[in-house]
Amino acid sequence: MKIAVIGSGSWGCAISAVLANKGNDVCLWSYFQEESDALKTNRENKKNLPGLILPDNITFTSDLEAAVRGRSVIVMVTPSAVVGDTARKMRPYVESGAAIVCASKGFDSETQKTLTQTIEDHIPNALVAALSGPSHAEEVAKQKPTTLVAASRNLTAAKMLQDLFMTDYLRVYTSSDVLGVELGGALKNVIALCAGISDGLGLGDNAKAALMTRGMTEIARLGTALGASLSTFSGLSGMGDLIVTCTSMHSRNRRAGILIGQGKSAKEAMEEVNMVVEGVYAAKEAHKLSKRLGIEMPITEQAYRVLFEGASPKEAVEELMTRDKKHESDNGFVSK
Repeated sequence: MKIAVIGSGSWGCAISAVLANKGNDVCLWSYFQEESDALKTNRENKKNLPGLILPDNITFTSDLEAAVRGRSVIVMVTPSAVVGDTARKMRPYVESGAAIVCASKGFDSETQKTLTQTIEDHIPNALVAALSGPSHAEEVAKQKPTTLVAASRNLTAAKMLQDLFMTDYLRVYTSSDVLGVELGGALKNVIALCAGISDGLGLGDNAKAALMTRGMTEIARLGTALGASLSTFSGLSGMGDLIVTCTSMHSRNRRAGILIGQGKSAKEAMEEVNMVVEGVYAAKEAHKLSKRLGIEMPITEQAYRVLFEGASPKEAVEELMTRDKKHESDNGFVSK
């Protein structure tokens, strides 16, 4: 198939290699001309994914029209902040009925919509799907066993994407809950940032387990309020992605959180990680959504206070630990 991959960071390069190794004609687009030239010369993203030599059947460009025109599948892997603008610019070149697969994770900062919703707003003539799950690019590049979820409201499209991405080291499941799959992928970055802060403070395993568990409660609470299926959050794009992002040093969100827990500002942490830390942006949008919908998300609220209101991480922990007493389940006691 003729495929465009829009975004040449670590995940964009890893996905391009997966698709090219299956014999597809892949064009990898970079926003920066110098980055595209370096990829063409070195066939390697030396900054973000060193060691992965990109196959010969990948071409490179910084021309969006050249990347997109005539491609039947377009994979979006840009930072969440620019998905909407990139989709708007792509629109004139996308063929009617083309499949656009969003592999980015986050929210549109202007509307708080999910990224597939934003793409659909800009390119209504395309079939838009989501690809998510516990998948560090560094491990996919080394062909270590990985699982993903291809989510589309169109079952035929979901199965097509399953076939497109599936290999003997990359197993792909299908889902019809596009909203749930996307929300799990976006919101887990906030909790991973908090897990990193916990590690940076030296709070131990008990605290991290509590953050992950109660964090998933918050994700599911907001997700179901928005219309997602509860069961999605116990799957790969929910709990699976949360586990890997909260526990791995491949996670830029966790790494940034560790630095914040050690005393650095969010700005200093992001500069040191030197990659996009989606959890920072997702915390702002999740906070807005929770307030608008009246959803209680105490961990997300404290993350927002630390990142944007100058609260100290220790102060945030104290606030969480001294909240009013609660029952664990949102449903309260269940009578037999």
